[in-house]
Amino acid sequence: MLRPDDAATDADPVTWRALDVDGVVRLLHEASVRWWLSGGAALDRWVGHPIRPRTNIDVSVTAGDLAGLVAALPSGVSAWATVGDDVVSFDEAPEDADLQPVLVRDDASGATILQINAEDGAPRAWVYKRDPRLQLSWVEAVIDLDGVPTGAPQVQLVWKALRPRPEDTLDKDAVLPTLSPEAVAFYETALLRIHPHSTWSIHVRSPFAPAKASWNRPRA
Repeated sequence: MLRPDDAATDADPVTWRALDVDGVVRLLHEASVRWWLSGGAALDRWVGHPIRPRTNIDVSVTAGDLAGLVAALPSGVSAWATVGDDVVSFDEAPEDADLQPVLVRDDASGATILQINAEDGAPRAWVYKRDPRLQLSWVEAVIDLDGVPTGAPQVQLVWKALRPRPEDTLDKDAVLPTLSPEAVAFYETALLRIHPHSTWSIHVRSPFAPAKASWNRPRA
C-alpha cells in the first residue's frame, strides 16, 4: 500500500495541480462518508504553516467508504485507479481490486488535483493497514482543525516511518515538538512495535531495551 505522499515523485508522469485545503473541502462537501486530510497536508495544518513545499495533497477514507466518496465527487472531475500496470477509470476497475491510491483529475486540464488513500478502520477505531495491532479511536485518529477533518499528526508520522525520506525527516522534526506526551507515546510505541527497523527508531528508547542501537554499540 502506498502511504500518504508517496504518489508524487520526480519520475512520476502524473501532472499535479494540487488543490489547497479549502479547495478539497469544497470538492468533497457533498460526501456523507468519513474522510480526512492526510499525509503532509495534515501535518502542515497541524503546525499551522507549510513545513516545506509539496507537490500533491491527500485525503484518506476507509476502504469500505471509498466508493461512496468517489460517488460524491462533482461533475468536471474524474477518479482513476491503478490496476496492475494500467490506469483505469474508477468505475471500470474490478470490484475486488485493492485500489491504491485513487487519483482525482480535473477533466478540463487533465491534471491530478487530489490523491485518495484507502485505509482500514473498524466502527470505533482507525486501524493501521500495515499492521492491525495498531489502532486508535476515531476521536483521536481524526481531529477537527478549524472545521477540516484532519488525520492526527502522530498517525501521519507512523505512515512515514517505514522508509523515511529526507523530506519526511523534515516533517518529523517540525511536528514532534508540538505533540502532547500521549501522542508522542503512541508514535514511539508504534515505532518500537511496528517499525523497529526504521531509521527513526534509533532515537527512541524502549524501557525493555534501553541500550544503544547495535551499530552504535561499543566493541567489547
